[in-house]
Amino acid sequence: PPLVQAIFHGDPEEIRMLIYKTEDVNALDSEKRTPLHAAAFFGDAEIIEVLILSGARVNAKDNMWLTPLHRAVASRSEEAVQVLIKHSADVNSRDKNWQTPLHVAAANKAVKCAEVIIPLLSSVNVSDRGGRTALHHAALNGHIEMVHLLLAKGANINAFDKKDRRALHWAAYMGHLEVVALLINNGAEVTCKDKKGYTPLHAAASNGQINVVKHLLNLGVEIDEMNVYGNTALHIACYNGQDAVVNELIDYGANVNQHNGKGFTPLHFAAASTHGALCLELLVNNGADVNLQSKDGKTSLHMTAVHGRFTRSQILIQNGGEIDCVDKDGNTPLHIAARFGHELLINTLITSGADTAKRGIRGMFPLHLSALNAHSDCCRKLLTSGFDIDTPDNFGRTCLHAAAAGGNVECVKLLLSSGADFNKKDKCGRIGSDKTPLHYAASNCHFHCIETLVTTGANINEIDDWGRTALHYAAASDMDRKCLEFLLQNDANPGIRDKEGYNAVHYAAAYGHKQCLELIASKSPLDILLERISSTFDESDSTGTKSPLHLAAYNGHHQALEVLLQSLVEIDIRDENGRTALDLAAFKGHTKCVEALIAQGASILVKDKITKRTPLHAA
Repeated sequence: PPLVQAIFHGDPEEIRMLIYKTEDVNALDSEKRTPLHAAAFFGDAEIIEVLILSGARVNAKDNMWLTPLHRAVASRSEEAVQVLIKHSADVNSRDKNWQTPLHVAAANKAVKCAEVIIPLLSSVNVSDRGGRTALHHAALNGHIEMVHLLLAKGANINAFDKKDRRALHWAAYMGHLEVVALLINNGAEVTCKDKKGYTPLHAAASNGQINVVKHLLNLGVEIDEMNVYGNTALHIACYNGQDAVVNELIDYGANVNQHNGKGFTPLHFAAASTHGALCLELLVNNGADVNLQSKDGKTSLHMTAVHGRFTRSQILIQNGGEIDCVDKDGNTPLHIAARFGHELLINTLITSGADTAKRGIRGMFPLHLSALNAHSDCCRKLLTSGFDIDTPDNFGRTCLHAAAAGGNVECVKLLLSSGADFNKKDKCGRIGSDKTPLHYAASNCHFHCIETLVTTGANINEIDDWGRTALHYAAASDMDRKCLEFLLQNDANPGIRDKEGYNAVHYAAAYGHKQCLELIASKSPLDILLERISSTFDESDSTGTKSPLHLAAYNGHHQALEVLLQSLVEIDIRDENGRTALDLAAFKGHTKCVEALIAQGASILVKDKITKRTPLHAA
């Protein structure tokens, strides 16, 4: 607007002329800022006076609830602030973050503005939405003159925000040494803790504020003080890769082997940290025990394996790190590296003599974990170690089972080319075992793995302990029918029933896979495939097997139900309790299924065998 442009030009006469020409002195921009906000932003006291005398609203709020006084304070213009206050600007007004003009003054080093505002306030300890007072903001931003002023005017030096952090925490974290010293000299509690138990020493250490750390240590603070997680300042510094702080803490006698609440030492943190390489060297060179284990049994070498820190793993091994140590799950660092796909670390461990045939969690080998998590490069590296790839885990699963479940076709191909048995069955020792790798690939819808296994010669109609083939699992899992289509094209038999009497049609219906049902129906009429279910399921049937209609209706899959209704002759077929599909749909409240069944002529009068109720009763 022309009026705002004139304010930008700083021309009071042009502004008077525009106002005289009926330019709206309270016009709002897209963020609800008035021309007075603009004048206050520039701290132009003369223009502010002109606008107010012309009717500008002194306490207008923009989208963020900022008033012209907030803007004037941010500009650090004492004259602008005085003009606004003279015209009744609200010194207690809050923005959306509940910050008053004093908060803004403290954050922006507007000492002169604060001196004007403070005498008009009942308290300088008002908190914003985060619980921070003006003193918090002054300390956070390192404005020592403002801190002096606020303390002189009665600011509570130990006031805490909503996370129980005091001004000293913020000054220490930001590295404002003069402010830290001033606060402590004025009575700030040097051992204060926030809600997570962080002291100012923790705060300074976490952000690498070496000068503040030195000052606090010279004051004699407890160097091994723990936060609520049991972490000392040394833990925190290692986690954040603050090597200068780590060196200082070690020189002052910090315990390099201190366990936290989970049993992790600073060395564990240095091993895991993104920038902890130098920290790790400092710890190792100063007596850190490289083989200490956390509560879950992990050593620092395990931590390098989790995060792929292969250079640090070499340092640990060279300094006596036990290469085949196991955690509580039985996993060695090699298992961990294989699981997370860190090829360089795997190479380091194998070169250093790691046992590639050592069993870990559930009796799995590193190759199992690498294959299961789809790390083909790691699989390739582990295969060169001469491991017997058909050796099963505790549940009889070979590495090929794991690769098929993981879905990386490169892993599958690597194992097959190395002679893996593609028809080997697992032995879980419970119902549901006897699965081949093809079962695993189908149940997880890994098309390329299915394609590779079938092309290699896997028995496509092999059944597991439940009597299920790969087609059963594909029908239950394959929403876009790609896997199912490939299996059918390669002579998978959709008519094979499992031990409960269900075939692929039942599974597709139960899981609502409309496209799978359409595909099966295009290959073979469903009523023929189901052996005329109208005669198979009668009132004498006590097997507990339900028809595809029942399964789709019960689970509310109306689209799958519509496909079935187009193909099946008998709609009012009953289950072992004499209930029809309409009964089940009504009982479960699946309106669309009920509508589809009635539209195809399903009877609402058929009574079930036990309660003699009709679908109407069920609804």
